[in-house]
Amino acid sequence: MSTTSTIFQKEFKSYFNSPIAYIFIITFLLFSGWLFFRTFFLIGQAHLRPLFGILPWLFLILAPAVTMRAWAEEKKLGTMEVLMTLPLRDYEAVLGKFLANFVFIIITLLLTFPLVATTYVLGEPDTGAIVGGYLGACLMGGAYLAIGLFVSSLTKNQIVAFIIGIVTCFALLIVGEDIVLMSAPSVVVPLFTYLGLGAHFESISRGVIDSRDLIYYLSVIGFFLFLNTLALESRKWK
Repeated sequence: MSTTSTIFQKEFKSYFNSPIAYIFIITFLLFSGWLFFRTFFLIGQAHLRPLFGILPWLFLILAPAVTMRAWAEEKKLGTMEVLMTLPLRDYEAVLGKFLANFVFIIITLLLTFPLVATTYVLGEPDTGAIVGGYLGACLMGGAYLAIGLFVSSLTKNQIVAFIIGIVTCFALLIVGEDIVLMSAPSVVVPLFTYLGLGAHFESISRGVIDSRDLIYYLSVIGFFLFLNTLALESRKWK
């Protein structure tokens, strides 16, 4: 795990050694705050549903933007081979990069605490729903990040990685939404519902912690990190 920790520290520090992290965080907080307060006072209820309702769409942009450079930049700069000559296994490099991005997302979410404080000052929100919402947001963010990292490992171009990452995440998000389910054959509706990233998030954000939702997100994260590892190992086959 020491090698994983080394990769984690390298990646995590690289964000805050440049304006990238601050731009992403400020942009996320501005958009989430504006969209939250835009509907908060119209609803007249003290809860964080407006925030949790927009997180799947904000993460749809934020996660691919964060991960697009993870492997693509390594390939473009020619540092990929240098990295891979170090005494570490492929899965350790993948795990280190994922954890660095995951902690970054968690920090970004924690910085929304003023919105939580606002709801408690103005009313008596459901604490269980808030805890569930943040737990679901972390898991959903982790799934987006795992997808983005895998896509980044397939190309040298960051913009291509960003676009394909958004498209892939959007496909998994929208597949479980009503707009797709209503036009899908009834035989595949249960499958599409289960595959939808947003459907599982909605369940957890209501404060209902179902093991099936947890298993789903952990499976998505594990699956795409596994694909990421295979993508790195493919260089040996060539």
